Amino acid sequence: MRTIWGLLIAGSASFYLFFFQTDAFNFLSDRTSQYALAAEQIEGPLKLEVILEREYLDGEVSQETIEETIWTLEDFWAKYDQWQLVDMDIDYMVFRRKVDDISPLLKANGYFGVTEDGTLTIFNGKPQNTNIIQSFFQIDLGKLESAKCEELKKGIPIVSKDRYVEVLETFKSYTAGEKHAN
Repeated sequence: MRTIWGLLIAGSASFYLFFFQTDAFNFLSDRTSQYALAAEQIEGPLKLEVILEREYLDGEVSQETIEETIWTLEDFWAKYDQWQLVDMDIDYMVFRRKVDDISPLLKANGYFGVTEDGTLTIFNGKPQNTNIIQSFFQIDLGKLESAKCEELKKGIPIVSKDRYVEVLETFKSYTAGEKHAN
């Protein structure tokens, strides 16, 4: 990455030095020559590791690592214009994007359920205390209809963002310790 920035700085500094050749720009000449020498040693495109992080509504963050071959900076930045740059170094860049959906893990194997103390929880697979992914709030199981209570004990598959939001909204009104008007 320093090489790319070096090329940009060297090019910009060379442009200014060529056209304006004033004392104000002479301080750049030493650095510019260092970057220019480094740039001359590079042949062909720049290869860089790009890490793409996707942050889902349920808090899950997935990472994908790819090796990019950068032919032009303009094309590279255009490719990732929907992503936010969060970290970079000489040989890698990390981009992040918020995804308005639940994670693939929840779609494939996520279930809403309750723990023994009545906490609404997402499990990896059918509800078991050892497979907890995320916990939300405690439900007053005494207020809960028996059918809904049984449904939670068996596990409610999530499968979609709409289902995820629907279940959270449905059980929010049964939060322990709070009074809700019917």
